[in-house]
Amino acid sequence: MRTARVGVLTAVLVGVAGAAQAGDWPQWRGPNRSGITSEASNHAGGRQPKRLWEKRVGKGCTSPIMAQGRLYVMGWEGSEKSGTDSVWCLEARTGKDLWRRTYPSPYQGRVHTGDEGQYGGPSSTPTFDAETAWLYTLSVDGHLACWDTADGGEPVWRLNLYDAYKVPQRPDVGGGRRDYGFTSSPLILGDLVVVEVGERAGTVMAFDKKTGARRWRSECAEPAGHSGGPALITLNGVRCLATLALRKLVILRMDPGHEGKTIAEYPWQTDFGCNIATPAVAEGAVLLTSDYNVSRTALLKISGAGVRQRWTARAHSMVSSPVIHKGRVYFANGRLTCLDLGTGRTIWSGGSFGHGSCLVTGDDKIFAFGKGNLVLVDAAPTQTEYRELARVEKVVGGTCYPHVALSDGIVACKDRDGALVCFAVGDPAAK
Repeated sequence: MRTARVGVLTAVLVGVAGAAQAGDWPQWRGPNRSGITSEASNHAGGRQPKRLWEKRVGKGCTSPIMAQGRLYVMGWEGSEKSGTDSVWCLEARTGKDLWRRTYPSPYQGRVHTGDEGQYGGPSSTPTFDAETAWLYTLSVDGHLACWDTADGGEPVWRLNLYDAYKVPQRPDVGGGRRDYGFTSSPLILGDLVVVEVGERAGTVMAFDKKTGARRWRSECAEPAGHSGGPALITLNGVRCLATLALRKLVILRMDPGHEGKTIAEYPWQTDFGCNIATPAVAEGAVLLTSDYNVSRTALLKISGAGVRQRWTARAHSMVSSPVIHKGRVYFANGRLTCLDLGTGRTIWSGGSFGHGSCLVTGDDKIFAFGKGNLVLVDAAPTQTEYRELARVEKVVGGTCYPHVALSDGIVACKDRDGALVCFAVGDPAAK
C-alpha cells in the first residue's frame, strides 16, 4: 500500500474525475444521499428497460454506485473458515472488468450475533469522491479503505475500526441481541470521510480522507444502528448530520469549531436492533420509519427547542429508505407507498416489492425494485393512485435488500446473493 498522494495525477483527474457529473450516482442513495436524481427516466412511448448485462459479484447487502461511466460494487466469496471481499470496478454500459481488488474478510463481523442467515458479506455501500477519484469502502468487519480508481484501484490507506477502537458488541434493545457488523456507508464532506462507528468514545467519527487520520469524534457515544449512515441536514444555516443510532435519532453539528456536538436527540428503539432505514430529511425536519414494535413513520421537526413530532402514520418501512420529493414520501415495503409529507396521510399504494427500494427521477418517475422485479411508476405530484409505466420481471432471484441506482441512462439492480443486472432506459441508440 502506498501513501496518500496530494497534488498528483492532476491531468488524469481533470479527465476522469473533476466535478461530479450531474448523472452520477456516486454514493449511498445517490448524489445527495436522498434517493433523488436530476436525471430523467427517459421513459417514452411505453419503451421497456433493455437488459444490458449481468454478473455475479459476491454476496452482500451493499448497493452498486456509478460515476464517470464506471460501476463500483462489493461482494464476498469464501467458506465458513475464510473468505475475501472484492471491490469491483466495471464499465457501467458493458460490465467489462476494469479492475478488482480483494482482501481477507470474514462473512460476518467478528462480534456478530442474531439473524445470521439473513445477511453476510459487505453491507456498506462504496462512496466515490470526484475531487480525488478515490473510492471509500467499509467491510462488515470494520475494514475502512481508500482506493485510487485512476490507478487500477491501488490502495491509498486503510484501517480496521474494530482493531483501532475496540468497538463493543451492540447491546440487546429488545427481542434478543443483534449485531450485524458495520453497515454505515462512508460520507465525504470536504476533506473528511465520515463514518458511523458506534464506539464508546463517539457514535460518529470523521477521518482525513487523504490519510485516514481521525479528525474528530461525536459528543454522542451511542452504539451504531444498522442503517446506511448519516443524512445531511441544514438547520438555521448550520450544516448538520442526522444519524439513526441504535436507540435514538441524533442530530450533530458539523460547522467548524463545533464538529460532532449534539444539537438534539429523539428516542427510537426497535426490537431486534432494526433501526435500518436511513433517515430522510426535509427543510428543518427528519423522517424516520421502522418495523416491529415501532411500526410507524414519523416526521420530526428539529429546532433549538428540541424535537417535536409533527405527525405519525401507521404506514412504514423496515429496509427501504424513504424518499421525500415535492411534498410526498415514497418507500417500498411490501407495496410501494406514497404519503403526504404535510400530514402523513396515505395518498396511494400498490405493487408488491417485499423489502425493496426506490428512487425518484428528475421527470417525476419512480424506479422501484423488489421481489426480483424492476418497475417504473408515475410520481407526478398530482398522481392519486399507483400507476405502472413499465415492468421487468425476474431480474434477480435473491432478496433485494441492496438499493436500486440510476446513472447516465443505466439502472443497476443487485440482490443479497450477488446477482448484479444492469438495464438501459430510454433509447440506447442515443448513447
